[in-house]
Amino acid sequence: QVQLVESGGGLVQAGGSLRLSCAASGRTFSDQTLGWFRQAPGKEREFVAAISWSGGSAFYADSVKGRFTISRDNAKNTVYLQMNSLKPEDTAVYYCAADRAPRRFGVTSLYEYDSWGQGTQVTVSS
Repeated sequence: QVQLVESGGGLVQAGGSLRLSCAASGRTFSDQTLGWFRQAPGKEREFVAAISWSGGSAFYADSVKGRFTISRDNAKNTVYLQMNSLKPEDTAVYYCAADRAPRRFGVTSLYEYDSWGQGTQVTVSS
């Protein structure tokens, strides 16, 4: 059974930082792009960041570029999202996901991901 488990969410003041982690079990994702998405109440799930299987390429939504950094440790089957300079509009449930196909670049559509975690809540107060 493939499982992705996010952790690291919480409540933080605007301007603060959080680091999300997503640990995979059941299979290795070392050949897949891993991504982070978020969903705020009443809004659609949106792309945040993605990192290629080797970790050599990363892609970000314009809204988080320069503030968030995605990274991965294939030895630990884990992907991270470092979030700095957080804003109230970053408040959402954050999900990690794995690309349905191996060794692709720039996968930003949620429909291209077929393994999802349960999500972790991030709340940024003003």
